[in-house]
Amino acid sequence: MFNDPTKRRWIGWGALAIVFLLVNIHRLSSAVLSEELQATFQTSAAQLGTLHAAFFYIYAIVQIPTGLLADRVGPRYVGAAGAVVLSVGAILFALSDSYLAAFAARALIGLGSGVIFISMLRFSANWFRPDEFATMTGLTAGIAGLGAILATTPLALAVSATGWQPTIILLGIVGFLAAAGVFVFARNSPSDAGLAPIDGVPERPTVTTADARRALRQLAGDIDQWLLSIVFFSAMGTLLTLLGLWGVPYLVVVHGLDLTTASYYTLLGSVGMLFGAPVIGRISDRIGKRIVPMIVGVGLLMIALSIIPIFGRPPLAVVALTYIAIGFFTGAAMLSLSIIKERYPGEASGVATATVNTAGFVGGALFPTLMGVALDTYQQDELVGGTVVYTEFGYRVAFAIVTVAVAAGFLCAIAVYIREHRRQLV
Repeated sequence: MFNDPTKRRWIGWGALAIVFLLVNIHRLSSAVLSEELQATFQTSAAQLGTLHAAFFYIYAIVQIPTGLLADRVGPRYVGAAGAVVLSVGAILFALSDSYLAAFAARALIGLGSGVIFISMLRFSANWFRPDEFATMTGLTAGIAGLGAILATTPLALAVSATGWQPTIILLGIVGFLAAAGVFVFARNSPSDAGLAPIDGVPERPTVTTADARRALRQLAGDIDQWLLSIVFFSAMGTLLTLLGLWGVPYLVVVHGLDLTTASYYTLLGSVGMLFGAPVIGRISDRIGKRIVPMIVGVGLLMIALSIIPIFGRPPLAVVALTYIAIGFFTGAAMLSLSIIKERYPGEASGVATATVNTAGFVGGALFPTLMGVALDTYQQDELVGGTVVYTEFGYRVAFAIVTVAVAAGFLCAIAVYIREHRRQLV
């Protein structure tokens, strides 16, 4: 197995996948931890949204530098370093004694986490054929779905049994072990591991500073890049916000569920995410098309999101189906990464995918606070048991914000299709 590059690549990918699993537990943990965090740090909804978003502000900022590093240094070193940093941040977050300290620690988690996804995509570009890339991107997103599952009911049960601080510290310890696994197993390329090349997988040339600057200039002027970034901004930002923060409080406030029961519903959304991206990516590779599956999936995501703003308190069975659909059809937005990667030379694949990926986590940073502001605006005037009470109408407005954003992403996906069709006619 260790001498066969087609088998060895799965070991390296798996080591990175363990770290990415932890990334997704951390970034989506705020929904389950919301009550504990509000009690510990005495936050409003907007403050809780901002604390949650601290992860995503830094995560978004480091995406393009990460793409450049992954192209120049390789996923082995970037991924291992990221795992160490996010683990340090996790332990500091658990030990925080103030809102400001918790904000800084969660930002540190975001800093370390921000390098992992792009490292995995760069690893996939170095070890897998181009016609396998959408499938690998989907599988990577599937790991995000598995992490999202663990960040719901399993995390809620762990927190209930041991408390939120010990649980987060344990995740930090696991992260240090995962960092060692990445450094040992996730070599930058088959040749870097002393193995024979894999048929159909081109060797990636060393990227110079001039190459990086040229790629960034081209990306900045690429209209399709901006359109694809809006698609990813709206879809991924929405998913991270609903599964990572406001999806659980909505069920607690509007439907009167307890925290653990509410987490079952976001778990369903995570299951949708687990299967959606791999299935849609595989279909895309099989039919050799990217844009049409993206349009269809994002359109269905928009429809699913509109249920709560329209009905406010739909039956729980409908909420369950809505959460599953949101998780599943967000997988279509992952195709934006495959589209942009295929339009740029291999040596720029890291920075190209990082540019679009940045937009998704800008959405993940903005939407929690925007939804929190809507909730604060329509909260009840009185306190119940010393706790602010939010309203069903406030949640309808909050969900409407992300629904409109995804509608804009849907229109941008159509614009990408029109532009591609026109190019083919020329």
